[in-house]
Amino acid sequence: MVMRNRRGGNWVYAANRWAAGKAKNAVLAQLGAWDLWPGQTVLDAVEAVTVLLVETTVADQGNRVSVHLSDQDGQACILALSHHSGLADLDDEAGSDVLHRITAHRPVTECGMDTGPDGRRLWAVIDL
Repeated sequence: MVMRNRRGGNWVYAANRWAAGKAKNAVLAQLGAWDLWPGQTVLDAVEAVTVLLVETTVADQGNRVSVHLSDQDGQACILALSHHSGLADLDDEAGSDVLHRITAHRPVTECGMDTGPDGRRLWAVIDL
């Protein structure tokens, strides 16, 4: 992944049940390090969305997941990648369910999911 003209952070975790909690803590710590302290409602959404993204990619049963964070213009983009190649696309119902669960958090302005040779990517953009 390549990012330009914005701050970014990334972390790699073993794909296990602890990955989501570790990722959530890392994302919140990085936002704090960037002096981005949104209100509690937004922080709650960042936590919930990060956990949802990571738990979904862990379910792909790869060996690792990576989490990528960037900020620009008062928004943060959180992306989780499963690093499990050869995955089939989620069917419309399962894919829609994940995306609806992400957008249920009001500060989320955009989200998406795709599957490529490097695994499944899920992402969300959150207004800070």
